[in-house]
Amino acid sequence: MSKRMLITGGCGFIGSHVIEYFLKNTDYEILIFDKLTYAASGFDRMKEIGADKNDRVSIFTVDFTKEISDGIKKEVGEVNYILHLGAETHVDRSITNPSLFVSTNCNGTMHMLEYARCLKEKYDDKFEMFLYFSTDEVMGSAPKGVYYKETDTSRPENPYAAAKAAGENIAMAYACTYRIPLKITRTMNVFSKYQHQEKFIPGTIKKILLGEENVIHATPDLKSAGTRFYISAQNVAIAIKFVIDSDEFHTKENRHSGIFNIVGEREIDNLTLAKTLYELIKKRIPNVPDFKYVMTDHHSQRPGHDLRYALDGSKLKNMGFEYPLNLEQSLDETVEWYLNNKTWLGLD
Repeated sequence: MSKRMLITGGCGFIGSHVIEYFLKNTDYEILIFDKLTYAASGFDRMKEIGADKNDRVSIFTVDFTKEISDGIKKEVGEVNYILHLGAETHVDRSITNPSLFVSTNCNGTMHMLEYARCLKEKYDDKFEMFLYFSTDEVMGSAPKGVYYKETDTSRPENPYAAAKAAGENIAMAYACTYRIPLKITRTMNVFSKYQHQEKFIPGTIKKILLGEENVIHATPDLKSAGTRFYISAQNVAIAIKFVIDSDEFHTKENRHSGIFNIVGEREIDNLTLAKTLYELIKKRIPNVPDFKYVMTDHHSQRPGHDLRYALDGSKLKNMGFEYPLNLEQSLDETVEWYLNNKTWLGLD
């Protein structure tokens, strides 16, 4: 009998890539809990990856900020893995409406862990894992030259990051108290096809095509752009499978065991990235409007934003994991896809 994997937020951007990878590379049955909010563009993504007509995929419209109903539990049945990817993830919106982020990322995580408790009690050792998908932002701003390890203390600096860090702690508490088998991943800035245009890379591609000015977050003196480690969603999906297959879980005796940093190939500042996207577009569309940008000290103007995040990726590397796709290849493929699918940018 094939494994049964439940993925929250499966119709979202990262979730759709994870599902696409598992459908192609395993025989798992995929069960999806998704609220189908604006960020999901849900069934469009499912159609793109062929999940809407795949008999190994079942989609349930579930709001996990509320207790999982007995009816849903009965309909779903046995589950081997829960991948809790569903979350509110936008810093600006978390600053405007922090209660939404606490409700989804804290209360929602608790409800999914309670569901995991029920599965463990009912199916015992057939329930193998709860994976909590977290973010580099729980570690807070990283000074130049600093790369946070899994063993470092989290220091979230905005409501989104704080809610995700709280979710981590709730999950670890359930692992210690109720013996829920737990793993946590912390992932950096993810990009690829199917991403909402509010995010930096698709948003920048759209502005370049329209000849609009790109706003680049910078240091107070406006001389240096903020930096990030960008990673393709395909690499993230492959890393998640590697983590699932590993033998390390969170334990009461070792708070930091079972935590895995999924890190981008290298650091790149946002101005360089925007210019790289422009060159990739110009290679395909020679008459594209000239690149326009303005540097802004957005971070000082709006506390809670961080100029730099950085994780240390040596743990997965030492375990033998290698990312198959490099940054240039991933960016080139992403630009190509958006130019061929402009509806995702709201341009067709």
